[in-house]
Amino acid sequence: MVKVREDQPLTASGTVDIQQWLTRLQEDVRLREPERLVDACELAEKLELEAPRTHRVWLSPGSSFRMGLEMADILGELKLDQATLEAAVLYRAVREGLLSLESVTKRFGEEVASLIDGVLQMAAISYPLAPDHGMGQHNQQENLRKMLVNMVSDVRVALIKIAERTCALRQVKDAPLEKCLQVAREVADIYAPLAHRLGVGQLKWELEDLSFRYLHEDEYKAIAKLLAEKRLDRDRYIHDVVETIKSLMEAQHIHRYDVDGRAKHIYSIWRKMKRKRIDFSQVHDVRAVRILVPEVADCYTVLGIIHSRWHHVPNEFDDYIANPKKNGYQSLHTAVMGPENKVLEIQIRTFAMHDEAELGVCAHWRYKGHDTNAKSRSYEEKIAWLRQVLEWQDEVGGFGDLREGLSSDVAPDRIYVFTPDGHVIDLPRIATPIDFAYRVHTEIGHRCRGAKINGRIVPLTYKLKTGQQIEILTATKGGPSRDWLNPSLGYVRTSRARAKIQAWFKHQARDQNLDEGRVLFDREMRRLDVEGLDLPKLAKAVNYQNADDMYAAIGAGDLRIGQVLHQAQQLFGETDDQEQLDRLLAKPKRQSSKATKSDITVLGVGNLKTSMANCCRPVPGEPIIGFITQGRGVTVHRQDCSNILQLRLDEPQRIIEVEWGERAQTRYPVTIEIQAWDRSGLLRDVTGLLGNEKVNVLAVNTLTDTDEGIARLRITLEVDGLEALGRLFSRIQQLPNVTEVRRLRNADPDQQIRKGGA
Repeated sequence: MVKVREDQPLTASGTVDIQQWLTRLQEDVRLREPERLVDACELAEKLELEAPRTHRVWLSPGSSFRMGLEMADILGELKLDQATLEAAVLYRAVREGLLSLESVTKRFGEEVASLIDGVLQMAAISYPLAPDHGMGQHNQQENLRKMLVNMVSDVRVALIKIAERTCALRQVKDAPLEKCLQVAREVADIYAPLAHRLGVGQLKWELEDLSFRYLHEDEYKAIAKLLAEKRLDRDRYIHDVVETIKSLMEAQHIHRYDVDGRAKHIYSIWRKMKRKRIDFSQVHDVRAVRILVPEVADCYTVLGIIHSRWHHVPNEFDDYIANPKKNGYQSLHTAVMGPENKVLEIQIRTFAMHDEAELGVCAHWRYKGHDTNAKSRSYEEKIAWLRQVLEWQDEVGGFGDLREGLSSDVAPDRIYVFTPDGHVIDLPRIATPIDFAYRVHTEIGHRCRGAKINGRIVPLTYKLKTGQQIEILTATKGGPSRDWLNPSLGYVRTSRARAKIQAWFKHQARDQNLDEGRVLFDREMRRLDVEGLDLPKLAKAVNYQNADDMYAAIGAGDLRIGQVLHQAQQLFGETDDQEQLDRLLAKPKRQSSKATKSDITVLGVGNLKTSMANCCRPVPGEPIIGFITQGRGVTVHRQDCSNILQLRLDEPQRIIEVEWGERAQTRYPVTIEIQAWDRSGLLRDVTGLLGNEKVNVLAVNTLTDTDEGIARLRITLEVDGLEALGRLFSRIQQLPNVTEVRRLRNADPDQQIRKGGA
């Protein structure tokens, strides 16, 4: 329900009694220097009285000063510090131009001025937020970014702004309808979600109900009427339930507790009706009770007491203690068939959890930067989502998507189900009964043959839901089915279960793995022309008892063929068997290579005969890969070459890793294209620059579009690496009229030479 505002105390003359107001405020918050806050109140009141009427804003036609006091009341209930309260009282005066930030700094300090400045930046965010392809939309993005930055740096700024919007929404009823809807939409889209994410429950509920009242007036009035009609019966019912629970608690010797009825606010009722497509009579938690106890263990004890007294409603249990919500909220939620066979929702939490639910991040902000205790870590966790949203906005840059991210409720990524013994098991939301079985025990997973959900048999592909009780039907012996590993069949969704199934088959299918491993090993030895290996000694070198174990490990993927080759090379190095070592290193008789030994190094198997591929002509410094040819050594390609990408698919066993040597003495042909606005002397200037740089030119071809006035020069030249090519591009780009210089990555230099010059 919408919160009823408590009026501020007045003097006989009708002005605010600041001293009495201060006394009431100090019931919620302890002030270091009460006189400073009084000074701020008196200054704000004086400035308003002295201001001309033109400074009055539509939102507070009576008194912006009293709105500042109301903001301080809200923040006082949230246990904020004195600097925050002073900033709240003075904020309106600064915003309306009656007081400068410099004056605030001199009189109340840098901290208060900084808070006000942050809220002023957030005030730049205003509706409508309709798409705008001009500067307006860009400014909105920048304004929202400033808002997030300020909230990350000091959460008090966000809380002051939320308090200000709460006051605005309380007072907006006196404004034109268009303005009412504007403020309500702003609150619903940005500030209510912010209050939720920061865990400030008491403000979130009010903001949601107030904005809902303006945005959906008919629905709001209909639900409010239904609540009013049933209020007396509901109050009587809740009173009887509370007394029953108190009796149960005393009987179990739990003497420190608090039990009371919990009001369901109108917006959450409407949202549940829409989400579940039910009518008002089916909303269970209209009748709700909250139980507070000292310790976490007491929560579960009370849960047992409640379930022993009333029957639990299936699928209506949430353990937010073991698995808190994203905003840090913790509580046990359960629904039972209460007295008169009516559904009753019960929340169970500790006193500390209740404070957390009501105050959220407000209970922790003061620890930021001062210690590293649990409260400080809790604060950091609560605002971590702000940093994530900020990083996301850097990537996507879209205001609409970012606003949607702020307002959406992030669904938890885990579900919580019961074993037959009542233990709670957490799983990913996509889990199936087989995933559950492997989560309980590996052997139960292996022998799983069926499953029951709440006593009813379901398929093994069934998607589990929170609150269900799972019973696995097992065989006395046997193992998993290979069908479980087929992703399209949907039996297994978690990597944990999949890994255990694969491990079982890996153990069971040793013969198959052995055969596959032997094939892989023999093929590699033939490729490298290696024979006569001491297999028992090699197997022991790679930590296996015999060759069969080594083959099985290769086939199962536990041992890479490269590891075997490395150990083989070590073994032959010890024997000084040079002929066999040459074979292992794959050193066939070769002809001289165009590339020197310092140009290319072949990883893992020493130096091989190499040549540059004509299709892509790699230049030193570019990522490269090798392809083993028949009788011509290794052809070196760029890694992004279209030919090598196809060869990877067709003949992957002939792909080999290569890298550039420490120095490259060879010069490599490269084709470049220069685009420029045509002018007299362009070609002369380009060739003159190339001459000055001592660049050897192999071919030149020019083409001029006389209609567009654009000239394109295609030049094949020789360079000794990418660094030299980059320097040359920088020089060419400085020539008059040149608009672009780029390398033609797949050009054929020989073709250019055949074409001839310009």
